[in-house]
Amino acid sequence: MSTAPYRLLMIEDDHRLSAMVKTYLEQSEFLCMVADTGVAGFETLQAETPDVVLLDLMLPDTDGLSICRQIRGSQAAYANVPILMLTAKGDPMDRIVGLELGADDYLPKPFEPRELLARLRAILRRTAAETTPLDYNLDGGQRSVTFGSLELDLDAREVRVGGVLRELTAYQFDLLVALSERAGRVLTREQIMALVRGKDLEAFDRSIDVHIGRIRQAIEVDIKNPKRILTVRGVGYVFAKQQD
Repeated sequence: MSTAPYRLLMIEDDHRLSAMVKTYLEQSEFLCMVADTGVAGFETLQAETPDVVLLDLMLPDTDGLSICRQIRGSQAAYANVPILMLTAKGDPMDRIVGLELGADDYLPKPFEPRELLARLRAILRRTAAETTPLDYNLDGGQRSVTFGSLELDLDAREVRVGGVLRELTAYQFDLLVALSERAGRVLTREQIMALVRGKDLEAFDRSIDVHIGRIRQAIEVDIKNPKRILTVRGVGYVFAKQQD
C-alpha cells in the first residue's frame, strides 16, 4: 500500500456506480474525485492533475474516446496520466480504439470492484517503472545510458552502436531519447509527437514514421528485422528494454 494516497479522477455519469466505486477505493490507497460529464471531468483534470483517470466510454455530453484523445494530444502535465476506460459496450472495436488512442487498460461493465482495484494498482506500478529516471553512467562527468551495444551520450548528444558513432539529426536524437526513457511502453504516434513537441522541428516533423525509419537505419543491425524500436501494428512503437 502506498504511504500517500493516489489521487483518482472518475469521469462517470452513473451516480450509483461512481458512489460505490468511490466508497470502495477510498478504503484502499485512493482519494477519489468524481465528475459526471466530460466537460466537468476535463476541468477537474486541468485543475488537479490526478495520478490516474477512470474514464467512462459513454458520457452525456461527449464520449470517453474524445476525452482520451484530448488528454493524449495535450502538452500539459496531465498528458501522460494513466487512463483506465470503462464501458458497458461489448464491441471489441471500442477496446481497440481506446487502446490505440492511448488508454492504458480497459474494463467492461459490470465489473468486480476487486478487479478494478487490481487493475488500477497494476497501471500505477507500470507507470512508476516507466517514469523512473534512466540509470546513467558517469564518465568524466558526462551522462550516458546504454542498451546492449547501443549508447546514448546525453551531454555530447551522440549515439554509438558497438562504439561506432552513428549520425542522427538533433530532432531524431531527441526522439530516440524520449523513446528510451519509456522503454517497454507502447506509444502512439500522437504520444511520441507530444514528447518532442516544442523543440525546433524539421521539415518532416509530422511524419514520425519517416524519423523512426531513419533512426532505425542508424541504430539497427538489420533494418528489415528491427530489435531496438519495434512496431506495434495499429498502435505505434515501443523501444525494447532488453537489447543486444
